Amino acid sequence: MPLDELDRAIIHALMLDGRAPFNQLADVLGVSQQTVARRYRRMRSDGTLRVVGMTDPRRTGGVQWFVRLHCTPDAALKVADALARRNDTSWVQLTSGGTEIVCIVRTSGGAPDTLLLQQLPRTPRVVSVSAHCLLRTFVGGPLAWHWAAAVLTPDQIRQLTPPPPAEPPTDISADEALLAHLSHDGRTPFADLATAAGIPEPTVRRRVRQLRRSGALYFDVDIDAAALGYTAQALLWLAVPQTALATVAEALSQQREVAFAAATTGTTNLVANVLCRDVDALYTYLTAEISTISGVGHVETAPVIRTIKRAATPARTPEGAR
Repeated sequence: MPLDELDRAIIHALMLDGRAPFNQLADVLGVSQQTVARRYRRMRSDGTLRVVGMTDPRRTGGVQWFVRLHCTPDAALKVADALARRNDTSWVQLTSGGTEIVCIVRTSGGAPDTLLLQQLPRTPRVVSVSAHCLLRTFVGGPLAWHWAAAVLTPDQIRQLTPPPPAEPPTDISADEALLAHLSHDGRTPFADLATAAGIPEPTVRRRVRQLRRSGALYFDVDIDAAALGYTAQALLWLAVPQTALATVAEALSQQREVAFAAATTGTTNLVANVLCRDVDALYTYLTAEISTISGVGHVETAPVIRTIKRAATPARTPEGAR
């Protein structure tokens, strides 16, 4: 079913605060709570969106890596499926005609190459592996891509935007069960979280609030871009002079086509995920938009052929989760 203006408003609102209660969303959007709940549940059940609780590696002692694997065409899908089954991966995608796999891997600090290779299918068809450490994210993750469904007014955005993190980073080692359930469904009711984690509901409420205030926990909207009309997607690997890196990254983050942009290590030091309406719009973006940013040097464009896994939802549903 095509998304209408209210569907897009709900998506935009959830991108601002993924755990905003239905009654708050209804008040801000000017509709009934039942309507918001019904629309949300329909979009969630048909795969249009999913709210997931995520931890921010910069505030929890972890590191994110972009891993690029070049494979022979007959092995790429098998390897991509193996990567998607891992709990530490997200955004597993086939690019460049199906011969390259790109994914994000979270580690506790070390490079992921050895661990990945130990668990990937043992085949000579994996031609090469490279890892690029994510140094700074400019849009995406905690800095959500609001252009996906930008329909709310400035006043509505103000009412729904939670305060920024205001507490120091916190230890999350005792929150494994709680975070596992939130990563499966970020809108799981507090009562259900308490039952699943085996702790009192007031404690769960207090802990979720603390995790959000410290920035350790944020809520992302895992969305099917095609449902919003974006049918052409590409990863851009950019080589930018270090003196211009921050300026170029900030400029990219302001372009509505850019859903993700981050500085990385490697011969290309800036990566962007670009979403466009169609191939013609992607061509226009590459020739008329990105070319206007001063400091952009070499750009490698890798069209996304298929997305195997989106946000970092666990490969295995937590026990007791619905």
